[in-house]
Amino acid sequence: MCLICVSCGEVVMVRRRTGVGAGKWSIPAGYVDRGEVVEEAAAREIREEAGLDVEITGLLGVYSRPADKNVLVVYAGKVVGGGLTAGHEITEVGAFDVEALPPLAFERDAKIIGEWRDGRS
Repeated sequence: MCLICVSCGEVVMVRRRTGVGAGKWSIPAGYVDRGEVVEEAAAREIREEAGLDVEITGLLGVYSRPADKNVLVVYAGKVVGGGLTAGHEITEVGAFDVEALPPLAFERDAKIIGEWRDGRS
């Protein structure tokens, strides 16, 4: 589950500290806890990873791939509080223009951000 969060017309992204894609940027994401509402999990993850309080504004899509046990549920949200602060799994957090993204940890992020950009125009 992840969240495309808009701050002043830019997409909030985090630089991963460890694991797959370490050192590269991704959409804030994480797992849903058992019994947790998925929209609340999306808001929790961006708070933990990027220091922002968000209001979920809609479901962008559900993504899966053959042989991948994870299903990615992507929401859009707008910033309603907090401040850009990197969480413990993150080395850096930033807001980027969709036409000038940093090096991405996952190919799917570019696709998802592109779909969001095309859908909002």
